[in-house]
Amino acid sequence: MKTFITDNFLLQTQTAQKLYNDFAKPQPIIDYHSHLIPQQIAENKQFDNLAQVWLSGDHYKWRALRANGINEKYITGNASDFEKFMAWAETVPNTLRNPLYHWTHLELKMYFGIDELLNAESAERIYMQTEEMLQSGKMRVWDMMRMMNVESACTTDDPIDNLQYHKQIAQSACPTKILPTWRPDKASAVADAVSYNTYIDKLAEAANVDINSFNTLFDALDNRIDYFHNCGCRLADFGLDFLYAEDYTDAEIENIFQKVRKGNQLSRQEVLKFQSAALYRFALQVHAKGWIQQFHAGPVRNNNTRLLSTLGPDTGFDSMGDFSQAQSMSKFLDRLDSSNQLAKTILYNINPADNEVFATMIGNFQDGTIAGKMQWGSAWWFLDQKDGIEKQLNCLSNHGLLSRFVGMLTDSRSFLSYPRHDYFRRILCNLFGRDIENGELPNDLNLVGGIVENICYKNAKQYFNF
Repeated sequence: MKTFITDNFLLQTQTAQKLYNDFAKPQPIIDYHSHLIPQQIAENKQFDNLAQVWLSGDHYKWRALRANGINEKYITGNASDFEKFMAWAETVPNTLRNPLYHWTHLELKMYFGIDELLNAESAERIYMQTEEMLQSGKMRVWDMMRMMNVESACTTDDPIDNLQYHKQIAQSACPTKILPTWRPDKASAVADAVSYNTYIDKLAEAANVDINSFNTLFDALDNRIDYFHNCGCRLADFGLDFLYAEDYTDAEIENIFQKVRKGNQLSRQEVLKFQSAALYRFALQVHAKGWIQQFHAGPVRNNNTRLLSTLGPDTGFDSMGDFSQAQSMSKFLDRLDSSNQLAKTILYNINPADNEVFATMIGNFQDGTIAGKMQWGSAWWFLDQKDGIEKQLNCLSNHGLLSRFVGMLTDSRSFLSYPRHDYFRRILCNLFGRDIENGELPNDLNLVGGIVENICYKNAKQYFNF
């Protein structure tokens, strides 16, 4: 059956179609937050089949497969690539009204020109057709990024990473600028003393610093942040329950550090104090470097301990949390702002109940020095679907300046995820087009189209200055 992904997919008015085709579609992509694997980019990897590029590491699809009653053998197990693909094809018709249904068919059409629905009947034919294309030598990683007009992309990297693949990419003919992102979460993950000490020993080795105190911990991190900066890094990213802002003294933090380095488990309050001190120091580092900081707040991770023990983290067992966000966020940001050390900041929530909290919080710390200095990030993770994107755009419009928004990102491990930018752009243009045709905005396509261009590309280009 022919796909529903037409040229006017999600574009419900002629004005929306005009905005999309003339202003949104031509814009390059700046993918400022992703989990792409640098080695695959450096090696310009050629995937053998669609299962490899599509299903490996995609916990969105893994959750859907499990919900459809598919055995783990065909998800993360030892089934063949073809068997895993067939299991996904069997599942796809059952994802109707889930964003996976949209994304699946957008990706098939935009990368492979496939204009039919994926299901059990079409699966083998689609598998063979895409396999031939992927193995042709014309659909390697660089080709996929070029096809989607990806100007630049940022990966997510630990401070102990030697960034060898980023160096290799920088010296290559890769058509997309690939930059690292500083993600130092493990340097403050003191809840598990054993894992923490193992990590700190590795950090000490990478930085060639004897880490025997809280201050020497940050001496080591300063060493590594200089290294990252020299390799082109200009962004930091933090994954958090909430923005930690407990009161503490320097003596308390040093005592906590010594306690955990001796292998002792900490109380919940000690963990929060340490994380608060570390997060503040992280933010000072970011400001000193002139970087941009991103805070992803709110998930509850690794909920299924039985499957975590066999499959490990980041395998599809995370969900929304219901943490209190406003008070600690305000306290944390205000502490930085009070000394004029609050860097450009992007805040992301995962629980839609926090939309208005985040949208209004950024307005407290816009200081007139930089347009859009404080950003409420695009709809993230469980919210990056049509309903979530529309709610984020509407809420930002109500409480801030949508016109200064830096737009979409993939947050993905897959090179086939770039149609999510197209998905976002269609939704954005549909909202503006509807408002124009309802007489709620002026019918001035140069005015509105210019804002569309800015949100899709130009704001990010100016904000990140890659």
